Amino acid sequence: MKDAARLDPDLALAAALFASLREASLDPPGVTRDAYGPGEERAHTLAIEAAREAGLAVSRDFAGNTYATLAGSDADAKTLIIGSHLDSIAHGGNYDGAAGVLAGLAALSGLVKANHRPRGDVTVMMTRAEETVWFPVSFPGAKAALGRLPADALSLTRSDTGRTLAEHMRALGFDPDAIAAGRRHLDPDRIAGFVEAHIEQGPELIEVDRAVAIVPAISGGYRFRQGRITGAYAHVGGAPKRARRDAVAALAQIIAGINAAWDRLDAEGHRIMATFGVIGVDPGMATWSRVPGEARFTLDIRGVDLPALARMRLALDDLAGEAEAKFGVTVTLGADTGPRPGFLDNALVQRLRDCASARFIACHEMPSGGGHDALAFHEAGVPAAMLFIRNQNGSHNPDEAMELDDFAEAARILTTLAATH
Repeated sequence: MKDAARLDPDLALAAALFASLREASLDPPGVTRDAYGPGEERAHTLAIEAAREAGLAVSRDFAGNTYATLAGSDADAKTLIIGSHLDSIAHGGNYDGAAGVLAGLAALSGLVKANHRPRGDVTVMMTRAEETVWFPVSFPGAKAALGRLPADALSLTRSDTGRTLAEHMRALGFDPDAIAAGRRHLDPDRIAGFVEAHIEQGPELIEVDRAVAIVPAISGGYRFRQGRITGAYAHVGGAPKRARRDAVAALAQIIAGINAAWDRLDAEGHRIMATFGVIGVDPGMATWSRVPGEARFTLDIRGVDLPALARMRLALDDLAGEAEAKFGVTVTLGADTGPRPGFLDNALVQRLRDCASARFIACHEMPSGGGHDALAFHEAGVPAAMLFIRNQNGSHNPDEAMELDDFAEAARILTTLAATH
């Protein structure tokens, strides 16, 4: 471990590739790397070129995921995978996802430059379509590689083009038929672990003044994408309150109630999030002079605190029942598509602690509020762990402002991890 801690990542490669990615995907006011589209494909092409120049072996699977591998000395040893995604939201930032890929490439390029060969293969995996704003399915690239993407996901349409996931894959020369047939590219039994570095998506590392955090768990919970409240349309001047079945008023009471429940849990020290991300009415029926007879909403409740999640779910049911009774409406939540929380591999998390300690890097520890490709590997039975990198201004916006000095600390931890595999 001491010798490995002296090896340096190739930070020049990372800096140059960050600049190239930004230039290739610039879409003011931010960057756009559309999943299974030209933006994401350009990002993969640039990363492939950089990996090959660094002396790594490059390959792709039938779903378009890219792999850059430094071969180990023992062909029978399991492979360590370091990875993240290269797609972004529309007009997003340059670091979300890409930071994890580039940290892995910098680590392996550093080992090549030092002529250091690990015992087992170490691979940087660049996944596809992690951002669910494009296709309404979580981690399709990672799940496809693991043989865990349901065949019916191939018929899901992209939010902007209306074309199916299968059509987008075929347009880039990939093979959705292999996914439909249940094939897998990665065998979980042959993977020593999956480690994902990612920018932090909130302010906690800034608040605690740490460059890096070790992430022992990934949030899950409840995700309702098709919530609906059905009441009755009526004239705003003719319908007194006693006769109204106001869907928006009912939704407002539920929103207020969920936030009150969240306040109570916060006050007790629980860590949980609740977000009504989209709310609306039928634009063809709603007017200023009509009591709204329908309201639609999405609700995301997430965390790793299982008792708090259970309490919030009970609160939601109680609030829905109260709204139905008070306003004469029907509340339908729709399917729950939320993943379960992922408690990551204790041994791999400890290895990250040890690698950081060997580098004299002081790390914070915190759960991830967002879902990540690491969760797909965890759910497939692969040991998984994560690192967060301090990042100013949050994520999913054009103002992401990760400092390269902070990125370097995460890359050093990954270099030590790869060197000792």
